Order: sequence, then C-alpha cells, then structure tokens
Amino acid sequence: MPKNIPKGKTVLIGVLKTKNDRHILFKERWYRIPLEFLPKRAFGYTAFYQPAIFGKRGKRIEYYAKVSSKSVHQRIELFPKEANHPRAHDDYLKIKFAKIEKLPRAIKNIIPRRVSFGFTTMKKLLSSRDILELYGVPKTEQIVENLLKRLSVKYLPQFPVSIKSKRFRIDLAIFSKNGRLAIECDNRKAHTGKLQKSKDKIKDSYLRRAGWRVIRLKERDIIENPNACARKIGRVLSTNED
Repeated sequence: MPKNIPKGKTVLIGVLKTKNDRHILFKERWYRIPLEFLPKRAFGYTAFYQPAIFGKRGKRIEYYAKVSSKSVHQRIELFPKEANHPRAHDDYLKIKFAKIEKLPRAIKNIIPRRVSFGFTTMKKLLSSRDILELYGVPKTEQIVENLLKRLSVKYLPQFPVSIKSKRFRIDLAIFSKNGRLAIECDNRKAHTGKLQKSKDKIKDSYLRRAGWRVIRLKERDIIENPNACARKIGRVLSTNED
C-alpha cells in the first residue's frame, strides 16, 4: 500500500453519489475514492452523505463505519463490467468496513451547503444535528435571520435566481419598496480561498446587473457585532443605495 494512504481515527465525510454506491456500501461494505482526490489526513472512520437524489432520505448523513482495510485498485478491477468507462484504468482507494452503523439521529443539510470530502471528529459526528455543526461552521444565516425578524423585515432564505443561464442561490433575499436586496453571509471557512472569493465577485456582479443590491456580512461581524449588521441592513433598506 502506498505510504500516502492515511491511517487513524479521524472521521472522513464521503458522498454516496448514486444509489448504486449506497447498494455497494450496504451489500458489499466498501466505498471508493479516486486516488488523485484522496484526502491527505489520517482517518479511521467514514461517514456517508446522501445528496438530494435520495429523495426523503437525501441531504443528510445517516450512516458511518469503522475502516477495516484499505487497498488500491484500478477502477476496472472494482467494476469489471464497465471496461469502457473513461476512468477504467484510474487508481482508486477501496475502503472496506466490517459493519455499517446508523447514527442516533440524522445530520441534515438544513442550510444547503455543497458537501464533498471533509473531516470531522467522532464526538461531532455523534452530537451534531446539521452539517454546519459537523464542520464547526457558525450558523451565521440563522443569526442574521433573527436580526431581520427583530427589524420586522420579511425575507426568503436560500432564494434561487437564474440570470443569463447562470444559477445562484441567495442566502437571504428581501423584496422591499426600495428594491431587491441580497444578503450574503460569508463564513470564514467557506469564503477565504481565492477561488471562492472569485466566485463571490462573479455572483455579486451578476446580481447587481440584474437589479439586486448586495450586502456581504462577514462571520466575525455577524457573531461579534450583530447590532452593527442590523444597522447596516436597516440603512440599505431605507435607501436606494447599497
């Protein structure tokens, strides 16, 4: 086994992308990760996120398992009947489990967040009620929602918009007599990378060109000075300017 294959007891969050992945997990008790995307941290447990394709059982983590073994295989070895798959000869880490465990309660993606590979602790896995808690991300949207309620401002959370074939989701959308206002709550972990900052600028540009006013509130400001955030929102709502 290559030296870079991690060991340990940290929990890796994986994604069951298809119903067949879930079938394999429960019937054959293994999960796969493309070696090129293999997280570098050590892990001894894996938890499984079920996306929206699972319907009522989607957007949540319900199951986890202790790793019993890890080995590297080409994809064609794992799926012999898919010899023509474009990644048939790519290397994958095959993670095997002795037993699949069910969490005491599901961890739901309440405030929708894109879920990919990530890490958490067993303590958080067993105690968290939503994805934000699992990753230790403050619930900034909920804090701002409380501010808006205090201001008696009606809002729509996670409001979807389509602009020139681009699709976006606004954290909190407000439709007032002075126009449409998009409030974005920027968590530190999710909005500090260069790529995400670039995406945020593109999103803001599209929204503004479509007639939206945009406010971005930083996690630190929301948590440490919510009253200032409330004043900023109130000031923008009372005028025609950002």
